[in-house]
Amino acid sequence: MSILRLTFLGTSAAMPTLHRNVSGLAVKADSDLLLFDCGEGSQRQMIRFGTGFSVDAVFFTHFHADHYLGIIGFLRTLGMGGREQPLTLYGPPPAKKILDAAIHLGVDRLAFPVNVEELRGGEVIRRKGYGVRAVRVDHRVNALGFALEEDLRPGRFDPEVAKKLGVAPGPDFGKLQKGQSVKLADGTEVKPEQVMGSARPGRKVVISGDTRPCAAMVEASRGADLLIHEATFSDDEQERAVETRHSTAREAGKVAAEAKVKRLVLTHLSSRHDVDPRPLGEQAKQEFSGPLDIAYDGFSVEVALRE
Repeated sequence: MSILRLTFLGTSAAMPTLHRNVSGLAVKADSDLLLFDCGEGSQRQMIRFGTGFSVDAVFFTHFHADHYLGIIGFLRTLGMGGREQPLTLYGPPPAKKILDAAIHLGVDRLAFPVNVEELRGGEVIRRKGYGVRAVRVDHRVNALGFALEEDLRPGRFDPEVAKKLGVAPGPDFGKLQKGQSVKLADGTEVKPEQVMGSARPGRKVVISGDTRPCAAMVEASRGADLLIHEATFSDDEQERAVETRHSTAREAGKVAAEAKVKRLVLTHLSSRHDVDPRPLGEQAKQEFSGPLDIAYDGFSVEVALRE
């Protein structure tokens, strides 16, 4: 996987504001385009921010209205655009009941197949070169976070070592880099491990969804390149955060620090912090010393390859 880019379609909690739409995140993972949540108006945000509509899968963290109502219009837009290939929607129970109703709302039948699969914590959806793992989190309803985990990447190919072993530059170089052995003219076999360095770790991006800070999210986030954590409230709204099973920005910072993530992005902000979210960032930075951003609609993050 070469490209791993995230575009925030909506960063507001519960309701849209003048500056922020409700939850939605587009992830470009090499040739795949994934959606994580699809709040009302997400399709318009996709047009605004140029993500395209060629979505390969949609993952829902839970089924509060601000996280899924946009799928109704989005599916119809895909149908009117001539989509024919199947689309799979993933989410925690009761995904089948809720999404089946959404799929058929206002239209007899879509022009392309839509499959709904329910996920539970620990289950992994395998994609080419990576997996998406569901993480059970702590919210008022059945809810999941997600960890996108890239497979181990092959070590670096050393062309000089290959030449010394008698391998000629050309197709045989490519075979060795793909993990295939090659035979020389004299019958000698050269194996990939002779010319390839140690395997390199893949990237990891974790999306909290709506949750109280919890051990499962800390564990899932350990060593992640990027943690996207909800930060609905500030310090002076702590009681409200506990009551509604959300997190404060400070608590998001604590999760990031305990998990030793490389970068933290805060999202899902209460409308109270719509215009000036700086206090949230300041509170989170008191707990987490690494790079930290407060997401806004259209904010894009490129996750670099690990070396």
